[in-house]
Amino acid sequence: MRAPLTVQGAQRLRAELEELKSVKRPAVIAAIAEARAHGDLKENAEYHAAREQQSFIEGRIKQLEGELSHAQIIDVATLNAGSKIVFGAQVELEDVELAPDAPDHVRRYQIVGDLEADIKQGLIAISSPVARALIGKHEGDSVTIEAPGGTREYDIVSVRYG
Repeated sequence: MRAPLTVQGAQRLRAELEELKSVKRPAVIAAIAEARAHGDLKENAEYHAAREQQSFIEGRIKQLEGELSHAQIIDVATLNAGSKIVFGAQVELEDVELAPDAPDHVRRYQIVGDLEADIKQGLIAISSPVARALIGKHEGDSVTIEAPGGTREYDIVSVRYG
């Protein structure tokens, strides 16, 4: 099965790939050449650090190229799922146990592919427990989510696409 990826997620991964190829790879090659010029490579910490960085960069380039070539890119703006939650949905949840003025009373998430998930940006992986609990539900439904901190009850306030 091909991993789902939003158009925006694919763009972010392509931008990272381009940065690695056009900026970071040439910089680390230059750093290796400069460290090599310092002589004895056995005790040359700069050389070994640069080689390690090069290995990391090349590994990430291969990983990104592989993920992008096998991903199924989905334009969520074209999805017409209405109020039903499916991949790509932007969901607003209200914690029924917290007071309306509590900091975490309302949470906003977008359900995205595993490759692009970033909880700090509100992007949750489709394979996550929260996303699995939300998939198939509708705006207005209540949902119980098993989280590491315990069971939480949420009302689904809104579902949007695009």
